[in-house]
Amino acid sequence: MKPIWAPWRMEYIETEKPAGCVLCEKPKQDNDAASYILYRGGKNFVIMNTYPYNPGHLMIAPYRHVANLEDLTTEELHEHIEIVSRSIKVLREAFNPGGFNVGINMGKAAGAGITDHVHTHVVPRWQGDTNFMPVFADVRVIPQALAETYEQLRGKF
Repeated sequence: MKPIWAPWRMEYIETEKPAGCVLCEKPKQDNDAASYILYRGGKNFVIMNTYPYNPGHLMIAPYRHVANLEDLTTEELHEHIEIVSRSIKVLREAFNPGGFNVGINMGKAAGAGITDHVHTHVVPRWQGDTNFMPVFADVRVIPQALAETYEQLRGKF
């Protein structure tokens, strides 16, 4: 098995987190562009990850503050999965990645950075999208600014 190193995530891990839940607070704000919210469904929304693994790293989250997937209602869960699928389609059309990582980290032991609000990560991937920079220089090269990625994806949902 080959290890995958992600030292750039330490910035997020070590950063002091704001009080409250970011996935509850962001949708309450009035400025979707400033919050990087790309889509608002009836029960779930799409927000860009501000510490992305790759350009276009999205998170789909329910509006309701729920820690576990099994605690979602059937309606919330169906819409959630539908939006995950739509997110893949949007990212495929916008960026033409070679593949995707789609995942849910529930609980701190599973690697969840936000442990009390379930969300699904959709990460576009390209062949060779990792390089030596994180390992040797503790630097992650993200080739596109968040605002540029937001503009490229805005209105596509």
